[in-house]
Amino acid sequence: MASDQPQPVGVSDFPGGAGTVIETAGLSKRFGSKLAVADLTVTIQPGQVTGFLGPNGSGKSTTMRMIMGLDRPSGGTVTINGHRYHDGRWPLREVGALLEARSAHPGRTAFNHLYAMAAASRIPRSRVTEVLRLVGLEGPAKSRVGKFSLGMGQRLGIAAALLGDPGVLLFDEPVNGLDPEGIVWVRTLLRQLAAEGRTVFVSSHLMEEMAKTADQLIVIGQGKLRADTTVDQFIAENSRQRVRVRSPQLGALEAALAAAEVATEVDGEALVAYDVTTDRVGQLAADASVVLFELSPMVASLEEAFMELTGDSVEYHGGTGTGVAA
Repeated sequence: MASDQPQPVGVSDFPGGAGTVIETAGLSKRFGSKLAVADLTVTIQPGQVTGFLGPNGSGKSTTMRMIMGLDRPSGGTVTINGHRYHDGRWPLREVGALLEARSAHPGRTAFNHLYAMAAASRIPRSRVTEVLRLVGLEGPAKSRVGKFSLGMGQRLGIAAALLGDPGVLLFDEPVNGLDPEGIVWVRTLLRQLAAEGRTVFVSSHLMEEMAKTADQLIVIGQGKLRADTTVDQFIAENSRQRVRVRSPQLGALEAALAAAEVATEVDGEALVAYDVTTDRVGQLAADASVVLFELSPMVASLEEAFMELTGDSVEYHGGTGTGVAA
């Protein structure tokens, strides 16, 4: 019937559309004696990129699989636009996901892989060509997927997620295997999708890239929610204020700061003062008649803040030595 035919031209034309949210309430998942996700309650809003962070084994992939109905929760609920994923009339046109880049049959061509998905959801054939062009795979569209590189497989997975032009998008490590140009392309794409009013949920281990891409962060550790906040607020709340000071009178400067009970450490030819402002350090240096060549605040990175918060949640810690005798 004509009314059943999708028109993939914009997010507002689809079930859910702009304004769709993902909500979890007390979401839990247990595998035997291991509690992979524990009582997770979050709301993932449209119109922004929400980053999903956590150490290996923290429950990120399991959470995403439960959102997509691939794993059954042991407790709690997860809904998209107020209902479970499988209860949607046209799931592919409401939610798109890249959870495994190598999910396509290796013997199929990229075009046929997407066309089979499109046909099952009554999506026009022209949309397949459109998304292949969007992700840069128009040339190798007739090539078998088994011959694709990891980066090409990622692009195909992104094309599959976009196929139904959905209002909700989930990406697990979307830049894995991509070159620098591809990483910038994905970053731009995610932000553009969010700007269109879609709900964009992205899991990644690349902290620098997440800091450039995400607006909101959800951080979990050992299956439990550790933070749900903006990127800037997360960094501010999980890092120490630091000031870098360079002086030809480093010893006298260190003595002046120590007398004021300011913690410091040597950073090459400079000092790093902790939990103090640049104004305070400048005043202490002036009081001690110390000449300064540099006085600058040090901004913590997302990686530093993440390690500070989740260090106690890391399942496996590597050593610093090789373990090989000389």
